[in-house]
Amino acid sequence: MPAANRELALIGIGAGHPDWVTLAAVEAIRRLDVLFVVVKEGEYDDLVDARRAIVARHRSTPLRTIELIDPPRPWRTTPDYPAAVARWREQRLRSWGAAVAAELGEAEVGGFLVWGDPSLYESTLAIAQTLIAAASWPIALSVLPGISCVHALTAAHRIPLNRQGRAVQIAPARLLAGGMPGFVDDVVVMLDGRQTFSLIDPAGLDIYWGAYLGTPDEILIAGDLAGVRDEILRVRADALARLGWVFDTYLLRRRDHED
Repeated sequence: MPAANRELALIGIGAGHPDWVTLAAVEAIRRLDVLFVVVKEGEYDDLVDARRAIVARHRSTPLRTIELIDPPRPWRTTPDYPAAVARWREQRLRSWGAAVAAELGEAEVGGFLVWGDPSLYESTLAIAQTLIAAASWPIALSVLPGISCVHALTAAHRIPLNRQGRAVQIAPARLLAGGMPGFVDDVVVMLDGRQTFSLIDPAGLDIYWGAYLGTPDEILIAGDLAGVRDEILRVRADALARLGWVFDTYLLRRRDHED
């Protein structure tokens, strides 16, 4: 196979704060010939503006931008979650593949700006790998890490992610529907559109919750889960009504072990 003279860069831009873009990410943004921007269903203006601001801050030359309209996310209502995700990824793959084939020219660098880190609960990397494997010509893939919401959360609360000699699990909220796993003391919960923390047994658990991490709208609440969960529900609902969207995550931590 001939050497790749096209490149696709997945650039982690952090969880929210514009200063969380690394020097490596800045260099990658400056090298881009074309930027592929995924516009989600009902995209939030704040997030679109944040992408534009990052590019404008770190480039002095115009950047060709191709918008990719994201397919709807049917798994929010489907009874078959894995099948719905598979269909959605296939739709994304077709759209992205066609755009890259049409817009990424010989000796050019294309890129996606990825919220947080491209390797953590992000489908962009998996789709890009499949796209490149099926491409008609070689494309080199580069992945630039970013500050994830996990580390943004623990930094904001000024706590360590792990406790000495103990494991940490990172899980989507749907895996906690039955409660806190019995084999781990610390769980970072992501993708919780149903506020699962308010539905599980709170006994012996502390929560460190954060929304809009790294932005001027950042909200932090921590404490005994039984004592603060209603406050989190209220504050979250108020923020959603005020801003029209909410991105949040949290750490659940057992109190039955002391370091």
